[in-house]
Amino acid sequence: MRRVVVTGMGVVSPLGVGVERSWKALVAGQSGIRRIESFDVSDIPTKIAGQVPRGEGDGEFNPLALAPAKELRRLSDFILFAMAAASEAVNHAGWKPTDESELERTGVLIGSGIGGVSLIAENAIKLEKDGPRRISPYFIPASLVNEASGVVSIEHGFRGPNHSVVTACATGAHALGDAARLIALGDADVMVAGGTEAATCRLTLAGFSLMRAISTSFNDRPSEASRPWDRDRDGFVIGEGAGMVVLEELEHARKRGANILAELTGYGLSGDAHHVSAPDPHGDGARRAMKAALERARLSPDAIDYVNAHATSTPVGDPVEIEAVKALFGGHARTLSMSSTKSATGHLLGAAGAVEAIFAIMAMREGVVPPTLNLHSPDDGCDLDLVPREAKKRIVRNVLSNSFGFGGTNAAVVFSRV
Repeated sequence: MRRVVVTGMGVVSPLGVGVERSWKALVAGQSGIRRIESFDVSDIPTKIAGQVPRGEGDGEFNPLALAPAKELRRLSDFILFAMAAASEAVNHAGWKPTDESELERTGVLIGSGIGGVSLIAENAIKLEKDGPRRISPYFIPASLVNEASGVVSIEHGFRGPNHSVVTACATGAHALGDAARLIALGDADVMVAGGTEAATCRLTLAGFSLMRAISTSFNDRPSEASRPWDRDRDGFVIGEGAGMVVLEELEHARKRGANILAELTGYGLSGDAHHVSAPDPHGDGARRAMKAALERARLSPDAIDYVNAHATSTPVGDPVEIEAVKALFGGHARTLSMSSTKSATGHLLGAAGAVEAIFAIMAMREGVVPPTLNLHSPDDGCDLDLVPREAKKRIVRNVLSNSFGFGGTNAAVVFSRV
């Protein structure tokens, strides 16, 4: 199995566009969650979200910087977010091959949890109101999850493996792990991989509200709504954005003098086989995914210094992850640090695992563990170092990032210093 390293990263998040901007806002304790102004939420119980800031200013998302106005009709937001994050990652990696053989050994694997759901909702309304002739001819390709990979591969000319993954909120982590395996097994030398999501629309908000999964008690205090492990939490806050990394075979990266940021040493997967939306109540699936990732990394539990938790700010899910971590790490669970960056960004669904993996890598590189915002009164049993409210300095050698999704799908990835 060939070793796989990270040589580039890109982020579009509610905290801003770009890895450095998002990271600085995160460790400063800023929140990207605000009241929704872009569409009507008067009849929906939740009125807040972690939306990507848009405009032409520094750190704002400007679609016209990616494609001409007439081309934007062919692309939905989740594809545009992927394009922006992938371009940053590719530029960061300095990987712009022109040789045919190198282009054929560079692939793309980008996933999304719901893809073009807002476009699907929009065209369904048009169909019922105005008839089939009003449907956009670009509707289908702009809605398909794998089109994010397709568009990025076309934009950069990467002709290696072109793949996608859809595993709800574990999508981003699965995309990174699956792409790393393609390199490890020799199917590619370089992969652009990650997750993207732009599901902040009336349809998804209404659906999650009816499931009673989303926060409704902090509409007047948006920045306080996402509060993992806190007793006052009442559900997650939906977010949007994208996270992309350039993964590369170690010797390939060394040969071209790439700046190696981290090594993806471990990847673990599991299934709860328990419930379509609720986690295993004792976190057995989460524990097995983490255990598999550590075994693949050939690391003992006490080698992990920081865990970027999946914790979404839901009453049921948050303590389950604590139980899983305690079961796997034993006494070391009280030595490591663990935080949920969803407290600042909201839950980016299919993009969460990739964005959070990037934050975990930054924690390792910068020696700073990002905080869990709004954590004032932890649940009973949540007695670990959850980094409440303020970032903390810490030497980090190895990090683990968790992502769990509806259907009982679990993923864990481990990154290490090289």
